[in-house]
Amino acid sequence: MLGKPDFSMTVNGALAGLVAITAPCAFVSVMSSAIIGLIAGFIVVLAVIFFDKRKIDDPAGALSVHLVNGMWGTIAVGLFATADSPGGGADGLFHGGGMGPLTAQLVSTLAVGAFAFGVAFVAWSLIKALLGLRVDPEDEMRGLDHSEMGMEAYPVDLTAD
Repeated sequence: MLGKPDFSMTVNGALAGLVAITAPCAFVSVMSSAIIGLIAGFIVVLAVIFFDKRKIDDPAGALSVHLVNGMWGTIAVGLFATADSPGGGADGLFHGGGMGPLTAQLVSTLAVGAFAFGVAFVAWSLIKALLGLRVDPEDEMRGLDHSEMGMEAYPVDLTAD
């Protein structure tokens, strides 16, 4: 999709698969877990592109890996769960369980997202009002490794001949 191999995207794809299988791991088969992880690898690429196009600051792909694929994994429980799994529970949509389990996972994902967004919005608004969120422009240009840590994070000049 991006025209050339990208090591960071490969690593994020692997991480996305691990994040996505975290919620459903006790409720799905090995084959379903592989499918969930494979889908997560594609989703993370699309999410990185989505956030980049909207100029949302996500330099390490953390939102794409953890937020988007955490949501995917939670929803995947409602799709791939089997009642005879070690975690028990109900069958998901793909195993004859109907829309009930999927609806429950969708509602819970939205509820947790709304709660987390609300709490984060209040917390960050308070921090912004009391302390501010930005560093001095000079420190930002020089790099926070200098101003905050007193050291060089990347001491090697990779552009030198």
